[in-house]
Amino acid sequence: MVPSEPGRTSQPHPDCPVEIALAAVAGRWTTLILRELMHAPHSFGTLRERLPAISPKVLADRLHTLRERGLIAQERLPGFPTRTRYTLTPSGRALRPLLVELYRTGEHLSHLAGLNQD
Repeated sequence: MVPSEPGRTSQPHPDCPVEIALAAVAGRWTTLILRELMHAPHSFGTLRERLPAISPKVLADRLHTLRERGLIAQERLPGFPTRTRYTLTPSGRALRPLLVELYRTGEHLSHLAGLNQD
């Protein structure tokens, strides 16, 4: 629920909870990477297979950013050759309701936009 205090702020603030939540999932490909990791941990290669249109550079950049935000963890698996997989942290798993609601809202807005084009 969004607080209903009108005039509480007159400009965006980085410490606003809404701004923080949106910043957590900001960036092209970020939501798709999070979606894939919500289903299961994946290696870099598996993420590339599941998201074939993403370049390796962009994927590496997004994974780095998500690690910095504390939303995913990088796990080195034992054995040779060295294997790495990415998994959601508890903070990353906590984004599930936000992503579900963003998806539902997007569907609703898309439907409304379609109605307005007729």
